[in-house]
Amino acid sequence: MENTARSDEERIPMELINGKIVMMSPRPRVDHTRVSGEIYRIFSTALKGKRCEAFPDGVDVYLDEKNHFVPDAMIVCDPSRIKPTHIEGAPTLVVEVLSPRTQLYDRGAKMQAYAAAGVQEYWIVDPLGKSVEIYRPQDGRMEIQRVYTYYSPEEIAENAKEPERFRLTDEEKEQDIYVDLCGGFHVLLADVFERVLNHA
Repeated sequence: MENTARSDEERIPMELINGKIVMMSPRPRVDHTRVSGEIYRIFSTALKGKRCEAFPDGVDVYLDEKNHFVPDAMIVCDPSRIKPTHIEGAPTLVVEVLSPRTQLYDRGAKMQAYAAAGVQEYWIVDPLGKSVEIYRPQDGRMEIQRVYTYYSPEEIAENAKEPERFRLTDEEKEQDIYVDLCGGFHVLLADVFERVLNHA
């Protein structure tokens, strides 16, 4: 008899959000994978040999009984949370890369659950807009602290020729995210976004 059961590789990945099973995108777009992979690589390199540890997409996080997520990248600074099959409790920093299927959850129920669980920093990364939104908890919810947008050196040079009212501010031109964990390290937006295609 033919085995009709799906293998693990064929199963559509799922998350548990407020007790509801939600299907994830089965095959992330190339830019999504590029961005999440590059962020993980930067995190992992910066944290090598340190207490905090980076994890890539595919590692389950069990925040509580009703919320089981699979972030696109994360940093865990409490080794006791690292179990053989998953992360138990809140990571220190979580990265979610937007996709059409999941962005409402990333900005809504998942963000709220991360805040309630004690995540210290939450990144929403938009491959299309080439931006990183940084959130931190405040009064029980995530509040946006900063938005970084990638501009190529050519774009910044061209913008400098515009009338003053259209020029980017110094803050808008900043292309370096400082992560204040384990002595601190930098994430350059060019490393994250310069190979993004932005195909529709």
